[in-house]
Amino acid sequence: MRSRDSGGLLVGYVPGRSWLHRAPLWAKFVGVVAAGAASFVLLDWRVSLLALGAVVTAWLSAGLGIRRLVASWKLVVPLAAVLLAFQWWQQGPATAARIVANLLLCFVAAGLLTATVPLRDLLDGVAALARPFRRFGADPERFALAIAIMIRSIPVLAGSFAEVGDSARARGLERSVRARTVPVVLSAVAYARRTGDALAARGLGDD
Repeated sequence: MRSRDSGGLLVGYVPGRSWLHRAPLWAKFVGVVAAGAASFVLLDWRVSLLALGAVVTAWLSAGLGIRRLVASWKLVVPLAAVLLAFQWWQQGPATAARIVANLLLCFVAAGLLTATVPLRDLLDGVAALARPFRRFGADPERFALAIAIMIRSIPVLAGSFAEVGDSARARGLERSVRARTVPVVLSAVAYARRTGDALAARGLGDD
């Protein structure tokens, strides 16, 4: 499955033979977890920017290309800009820069994982990680299925968000929160119902 250069929050698998493609899956999982932990550990905006620069460098060194990175940021940058402005107003520029840098750090780290690991291998790895919890009643296969549905839902919801935004601008309602959010929520609910019905029809919702 090849990644498209635009239209998705997380980049899909990009075939390659880079050092990052060859790295073991467990190491990539650890990297993503470390990036998430950085949101709580990194308290200096300069260190956060250095960490962000490191993962961007890893992205480029893996041969994933700057175009894919920019395309995947299409929907994240507006959110980051709003967050930056709000935090700047509330807590000052240093805190705002740190929070946004840590957000982008997590985002790029997650993108590195999905771009360098085939979806099937990623889900197998998630199921393997969840197996120790089977003794507590967890179902690793269902957990992996939930992750797969989440990953596949992201492009659909992102596309809905973009289409609603274009429609609102065409009607001169780009500043209307209701015009930009209500259709997205309704679309998300409808998509969730269709997904649930499809799973139930295949017996995947049964106990």
